[in-house]
Amino acid sequence: MAPWPPVSDVAGRSILVAGASGGLGAPIARRLADAGARLTLVGRDADRLAKVGVDGAVVLADLRKAGAAAKVVDQAVAVHGGLDGVVVASGAVAFGAAVDTPDDVLVDLFTINTLAPVRLLRAAASHLTASAATGYDAFFCTISAVVAEQPMAGMAGYSATKAALSAFDVAAGRELRRAKVRVLDARPPHTETGLADRPVHGQAPRLSAGLHPEAVAERIVVAIRDGERDLPSDVFG
Repeated sequence: MAPWPPVSDVAGRSILVAGASGGLGAPIARRLADAGARLTLVGRDADRLAKVGVDGAVVLADLRKAGAAAKVVDQAVAVHGGLDGVVVASGAVAFGAAVDTPDDVLVDLFTINTLAPVRLLRAAASHLTASAATGYDAFFCTISAVVAEQPMAGMAGYSATKAALSAFDVAAGRELRRAKVRVLDARPPHTETGLADRPVHGQAPRLSAGLHPEAVAERIVVAIRDGERDLPSDVFG
């Protein structure tokens, strides 16, 4: 698929990173900061956000709550005078047989993995459209997972949330093309972020060694910079 012109120079641009203290959010935030972006770091733990080690506005929010997406977008715009890009690196995982996964676990998974990014895009869309109207390659980037392409036994609920997010990204990206807002869906293979050690349900099976988070973060930031619209699992090496 051809890159989306023009190339995104993030220097001086207002970019919101949700899940900024996580295993992928933190290295992505650091790379964006090194490139000169003006960041809004979103997470639930002030101490963990401080350890990311980059300058930026810090917004404490639980994105599972209905009003949180609008809150963090409003604060990013208030601090930086606009919003040029969003990276959604927050998420949760669960393990176990499909028939044994409780309703409350499924609701939690879909809320954080699917509904939260949907709400963030809805809250950010008008600001990203305004940025794109100035000629900037405004973007909204989500990190789903390889399970959106290859659903896994023992991870049915998690796979479903990521597949739903990926489908949403495709449809929303088509809708926002006219406004020149780019929706980027990244689907990396298993990555050693530590997320599998903190499931909301069940216990992780024996997994083969995953990719290094720094390498995955670098590939995602390159895609943001170079105008890519889709990052399937096989481009991560």
